[in-house]
Amino acid sequence: MNPTPLFLPCAAGAEPLLADEVRAILLAAGTARAADSVKAARGGVALVGSIQTAMRLHLESRLAQRVLWQVAEGPYQGEDDLYELARTVRWAEWIRPKQTLRVDTTAQRSPLKSLHFASLRIKDAVCDGMREATGDRPDVDPRFPDLSLVLHLQETHALLYVDLTGEALFKRGWREDKGEAPLKETLAAAMLAAAGWQGREEDGILLDPCCGAGTIAIEAAQIACGIAPGMQRSFAFEKLGPFRMETAAVAWRDMKAEARARVHAPLVMVQGGDVSFRMTDFATRNAERAGVLHAIEFKTADALQRVAPADHGVLMLNPPYGERIDAKGTGSGHDPHAGMAREGFEGGGTSQAFFSALASHWKHQYAGWTAWVLSPDAKLPQAMRLKESRRVPMWNGPIECRLFRFDLVKGSNRSDPRR
Repeated sequence: MNPTPLFLPCAAGAEPLLADEVRAILLAAGTARAADSVKAARGGVALVGSIQTAMRLHLESRLAQRVLWQVAEGPYQGEDDLYELARTVRWAEWIRPKQTLRVDTTAQRSPLKSLHFASLRIKDAVCDGMREATGDRPDVDPRFPDLSLVLHLQETHALLYVDLTGEALFKRGWREDKGEAPLKETLAAAMLAAAGWQGREEDGILLDPCCGAGTIAIEAAQIACGIAPGMQRSFAFEKLGPFRMETAAVAWRDMKAEARARVHAPLVMVQGGDVSFRMTDFATRNAERAGVLHAIEFKTADALQRVAPADHGVLMLNPPYGERIDAKGTGSGHDPHAGMAREGFEGGGTSQAFFSALASHWKHQYAGWTAWVLSPDAKLPQAMRLKESRRVPMWNGPIECRLFRFDLVKGSNRSDPRR
């Protein structure tokens, strides 16, 4: 197949990070022409690439949610135009009659009244084309289709994609144990990318003191060990005709072999902690499945009491907050802050007290470190009485957040003598 337009969706706010990542992946693979075509767009990244490009991005991208392969595009006024557009594709080259399909439709200012009917017309076109070519037609499977199509409708223009990924790319294949509000692996990777942490010795230790099921720590450890994020799972494209060709199958085997050969011992350690024994147990088991248990030190500890393991490093955390998780527990013990790591994430005074206490602890124990905190609260710096040096907009699912950077120094970052 000739080079084809590809689109890689990602979390809102991560588009420029994904564009940088894709360029780096393609330049490292020696495909400068594809790298030059990369452009950040609303909701993702567009580029032009080959079958090998698409396979490599599945194996190597940490930030993309999926890889879409454009098969048709053109103007439309009604559903019949969409039918004719889909009939231009030779679907028998993609799937066999006994395989299954599904069509999903998204729209932006489309005049059509029913996106469901638009999906049905695409499905009809695929089935009619397959029946004419083979004498039989595929069935629809809404859950686990062999061929998943994505129709995107603009105001006057339609784009039809084959979803090459299947289950979203944030499903790396290692997370079985999770807490009440797990962070997607792709968002954890975006946080690390925004911080510029690449697992190099000069990046310093990475510590997540509120690690939950370990997502940030495990992503960081895989980066530190050179483990490709797509190594432990399969993808939808492996069942599709163009990718079953011998040349594509050989290229895919070679890519995975090269990726395995790049795995190495970590140059810097990653640490994680949580106040809950249950969560550190989950994190430990997830790290073992991810192949990085040797690269992470997990410790059950209160974030407000844990001392710095080195004189410099990076704190990276996504503390639970009201929209994500309800407060748990009532706290215990003689330390007035001891319960806050368990329950101090709900909105209101308790949350402010926790973050204020956390900032105070950091000023005394983590001077020389850099802290990155993901939060939906635009006033988090005020609550922590710290001045952020950077804030990066990011979306955690439907929740608009900011990734705040704090450069920690002894005492307060503010000159106000009252603080």
